Amino acid sequence: MELSGKKVLVVGAGLSGAAAARFLAARGAVVALNDRKPLEEWSDEARSLKDEGVGLLAGDAPVWLLDQIELVVLSPGVPTKSIPVRYCERAGAEVIGEVELAARHLRGRLVAITGTNGKTTTTTLVGELLQGAGLDAQVGGNIGTPLTSLVESSADDGWTVVEVSSYQLETIRDFHPQVAIVLNLMPDHMDRYETLTDYAAAKHNVFRNQTEGDIAILNADDEIISSWASGLNAHVTLFSVRRELEDGLFLRAGREIVSRTRDGEKVLLAREEIPLRGLHNVENVMAALAAGLACGADPGSMRETVKNFQPVEHRLEFVAEIDGVKFYNDSKATNVDAAVKAFEAFADEPGRVVLILGGRGKNAPYAPLAPLVERKARALVTVGEDADRIEAELKAVAPTIHRATDMADAVRRARMSAKPGDTVLLAPACASFDMFESYEHRGRVFKEAVNKLRNADFGLRIEETEETNAR
Repeated sequence: MELSGKKVLVVGAGLSGAAAARFLAARGAVVALNDRKPLEEWSDEARSLKDEGVGLLAGDAPVWLLDQIELVVLSPGVPTKSIPVRYCERAGAEVIGEVELAARHLRGRLVAITGTNGKTTTTTLVGELLQGAGLDAQVGGNIGTPLTSLVESSADDGWTVVEVSSYQLETIRDFHPQVAIVLNLMPDHMDRYETLTDYAAAKHNVFRNQTEGDIAILNADDEIISSWASGLNAHVTLFSVRRELEDGLFLRAGREIVSRTRDGEKVLLAREEIPLRGLHNVENVMAALAAGLACGADPGSMRETVKNFQPVEHRLEFVAEIDGVKFYNDSKATNVDAAVKAFEAFADEPGRVVLILGGRGKNAPYAPLAPLVERKARALVTVGEDADRIEAELKAVAPTIHRATDMADAVRRARMSAKPGDTVLLAPACASFDMFESYEHRGRVFKEAVNKLRNADFGLRIEETEETNAR
């Protein structure tokens, strides 16, 4: 893709937008970076691009500029139907995303991972599986590393492992992963998509450029995803935690992951060797192993990598134990299905769960949480914009519900509700943007509040011990 002299509008001055603008400017494009936020609210990195020849434009882009644009690069959060984007497209400009821009310049082969939940864990694990097997592999995309920043480090004989969201898949054109995974599909982002079918269509885009020499890895237990198998050009590999497959990876008797092909079968891993909680993480590991096999990684090497793999931050992350109560951070549970899976990971524990829920809702019902809440919850603690709706939909099954003013208050109320042997779980089922910069920010605030509570409890115990000794 020739970029020198091309007039480009990058819409969205966040992480991927700033990276795209830098990438384009370094290759001789005439770049304008646009965001509706005032310049003083842009990141230092975005504002510094002015020194690299990038024009910075806050607010609405003027028509005289839009008339000259030849290429529009969208950040994931910018809808493709926004008026400036549609104007440029009608005037003849090509509209793509940062992932598509990078893919046109990356060397080597691609593994792409998408799905409603589990993308980051699976993407991280695939990268470690390939690296552990001695393959040249790098990881980026929606996981927090813009794909354009990996172009220079890509190699002709290497792999780039990419987490891709539905938003990013809306704007692909030539993006061609040799291995593509769809983990699961549940209602999410219903504030952006009119129907689940629209959301599914965006996810399905990951396969659009695959050919018969490529691999498509699908969740056989997901009704929608498994139905795609017959219509793909690529060779399909299925995985299942519910049943044995004639061809694919499956969980046998709940104890071991087996790979079966026409040439026979091989036990890849015992479930007890997976250090991650929850059946959903068994699915993630299985999908990652399927990708590793497709890329040529040695099964023995992959087994060792999985055994030593640590949970990704903000995903069922153990924080602390205070007086027999364990605190877990699953701030990445930004939709109801993710919250259900996080809750299920503790369903067989002896204690009960105090669940912290709330944030900016995504117009999805909270009813799927009801059976678990009724059977396993000690209490619910709600916080944020959607607290009223959560309480209205779950009050009939919740033992008790406490409304918190902020995260620190939520942690305090959860601690007061919990008994020794219980678990306090942050699995909000909502986006974070009502109170926090991101789900990562929310998770960090939760951990800080838990650690302050632990330190205060520790200090109180010291004072009580000193008083006892004085007597």
